[in-house]
Amino acid sequence: MSVPAPNHSSFQVYDTTLRDGAQQEGMNLSVADKLMIAPLLDELGVGFIEGGWPGAVPKDTEFFKRAAKELDFRNAELAAFGSTRKAGTRAVDDPQVRALVDSEAPVVALVAKHDLRHAERALRTTGDENIAMIADTVAFLVREGRRVVVDAEHFFDGYRFDPAYSRAAVLAGFEAGAEVVTLCDTNGGMVPAWVAQIVHEIRDAVGPEAILGMHAHNDSGCAVANTLAAVEAGCTHVQGTVNGYGERTGNADLLAVVANLELKYGLPVLKTTEGLPGGLRDLTRIAHAISEITNISPFARSPYVGASAFAHKAGIHASAIRVDPDLYQHTDPANVGNDMRMLISDMAGRASIELKGRELGFDLSDRPDVLSRVTERVKDAEANGYTYEAADASFELLLLEELNGQRTQYFTVESWRAIVERRGPRGTPATAEATVKLHAGGERIVSTGEGVGPVNALDHALRQALLKVYPELEEFELIDFKVRILDSMYGTDAITRVLIEMSDGQDVWSTVGVGPNLLEASWEALTDSAIWGLYRHGVAPR
Repeated sequence: MSVPAPNHSSFQVYDTTLRDGAQQEGMNLSVADKLMIAPLLDELGVGFIEGGWPGAVPKDTEFFKRAAKELDFRNAELAAFGSTRKAGTRAVDDPQVRALVDSEAPVVALVAKHDLRHAERALRTTGDENIAMIADTVAFLVREGRRVVVDAEHFFDGYRFDPAYSRAAVLAGFEAGAEVVTLCDTNGGMVPAWVAQIVHEIRDAVGPEAILGMHAHNDSGCAVANTLAAVEAGCTHVQGTVNGYGERTGNADLLAVVANLELKYGLPVLKTTEGLPGGLRDLTRIAHAISEITNISPFARSPYVGASAFAHKAGIHASAIRVDPDLYQHTDPANVGNDMRMLISDMAGRASIELKGRELGFDLSDRPDVLSRVTERVKDAEANGYTYEAADASFELLLLEELNGQRTQYFTVESWRAIVERRGPRGTPATAEATVKLHAGGERIVSTGEGVGPVNALDHALRQALLKVYPELEEFELIDFKVRILDSMYGTDAITRVLIEMSDGQDVWSTVGVGPNLLEASWEALTDSAIWGLYRHGVAPR
C-alpha cells in the first residue's frame, strides 16, 4: 500500500453536512440549526465547512449573511456551493455566480459536469462549451479573490464512459486556477478497486502538485472505503458528512473517514488547537450533539461513535477483555471519545457479569457465589423474554438484590388498575384512568391519575402516590417507551416486553418489564424505573 504522507497543514478535510447532508430525506435544517452545527464542525477540526447554495436557496442566502456576522471559526473556512455559469453566457453576467461572490464566503465549491453525457443531455450543450463554462467560472471567481474547489460531478461514471473528456474537464479546472478538483462518485456506484485505478491515472495526468479530492456517495455501501482508496491513490482532500447524512443512502461518513485516516493511516488530518476541545477525542460527543440538532437519532452501530461500536456481548469476548481489552477491540474507544460497554444477555458468562459489575461500580472479582447466581438469573430471565442489553438500570437492581440478599423496598404495592373509556363515535379520543394503592412512608396511599393512554395514566398515578413520600420524583420524566411483542405466533397470548427510558434532566436510565400484556409489562418497568432513580439519587427508603 502506498499512502501519501500529507502533513498537518496540507491534507484537507471538507465537510458538506450543511449542504449535501441536508438533502437527506426527512431532514430540514433551519438557519438557526446551521448556525449551531457550524461551530461544532469547526471545533472538530475540519478545514472547510460548506454552508449551502446562496442565491439558489433563500435559507442559504440568509445563512451566509448571518454567518459573516455571527460565526468566528478557529479552524475552518466557510465555503459557498454553486454551479458553473449557464451555457452561452459569461460568468461575470450570471446572477447565481455573482451570488457566490456576494455571499462573502472565502471559498467557493463549484459543481461542474465531468461526464460528457450529462453535459449534452442534462445541460443540453456541447462538451466544448461545458469545459468553457468550467474554465470561465473558475477564472472569474479566482479574480474575485476566492479559493475555488471544483466538484467534478459524475466524474467516475463519466471517466469510465469517456476518459479523455473527463480528464480534459479536470485539467481545465486546474488551468483556470482551481485550488482543488474533487472527483465525485455522484451516483455512489463505484467500488474501491475502480476508484484506486482511476485516481492513479488522473494523478499521473495532473502531476504531483495538484490537489485532488474525493467525494463519495454510499449507494454501493463503499463510500468510506472508496474515500480511503482515493487517498491511497493520491487524493489529499476528502469530503463527507457527519454521521453519513445525505440523500438516498447518504454520503461518506466523514467521522469514520477521519478516524481511519488518523488512527489507521497515522495522518493528522484534523486541525486542532492544543488545550482546547475538539479533534478525534471529541468525535463521539460532536456526532451526538449534531444528531440532537438534526433531530435524527444516532445510529447505534455507527463505526467509532455509535453506542454499540465498542459493546461486547458474547461471554468468550468478555473473558478475553478481562485479560486485555485490545484482544477484541480494534482501537481504544477513548481515542474517539467513546466507551467500552458490556452487554448482559443469555450469551453472558461470569466474565461478562464481572465486567458489567465493574462498569457499574461493583467489584465482583472475589464474589464467585454472586457471579454464579446473577449469571443464572440473567439466562433464565432472558429465556422468559427479558433483555438487559438496553436496560442497565434493571440489571443493576437485579445485581443489588443478589448482593444484599433482598430488593430495596421503597414502597409495597397493594393493587393497581387501569381503564380506557371512549364516549362517542369512532374517532372520538379515548380517555384513560389508573388507580394505584400502595404503602410508603408508613401510610397507605391511594392515588388516581389520568393520561392519554393507560400506561401514561399509570405513570401519573404512581408518581402522584409516591411524591407525597419521595418528592425527589418530581424531577423524573418518562422520555421514551418501546413495546415489542414476543412469540407473536400465539396472537393475544404472546409475551409483551416493554423498555422505558426515564430522565432526571441530567442522566437517562432504562428499565425492562415483561408480562402477558402491555399493562403488566409496563407496570414492572415503571416501578423499577422509580426505584432505580431513587436509589441513584441516594434516597433512603422512608
